[in-house]
Amino acid sequence: QVQLVESGGGLVQAGGSLRLSCAASGRTFSRDVMAWFRQAPGKDREFVAGISMGVGRTSYADFVKGRFTISRDSAKNTAYLQMNSLRPEDTAVYFCAAKFGQLILLSTTQYDYWGQGTQVTVSS
Repeated sequence: QVQLVESGGGLVQAGGSLRLSCAASGRTFSRDVMAWFRQAPGKDREFVAGISMGVGRTSYADFVKGRFTISRDSAKNTAYLQMNSLRPEDTAVYFCAAKFGQLILLSTTQYDYWGQGTQVTVSS
């Protein structure tokens, strides 16, 4: 059974940093994509960043470029999201997702596995 478990969320002041982790079990994603999405109250779930676990190619949503960095440790089957210069509008539940293949896609429907999510709250 495949599981994705997120950790690292919490409450932080604007301008602060958090690092999210997503540990996968039950399947190795060494040739696939892991990604982060987020969902704020009343809004649709949106793509934040993705990484191909094999070659390390990355993709970011425009609203996080220059502030967030996605990385991976393929040996640990784990992806990370370093979030710097956080803003109140970054407040959301952050979800880890994984999909087969090496294309980093932006739609939630393209992902095969999801974590339960971790809350990130940024106070002003």
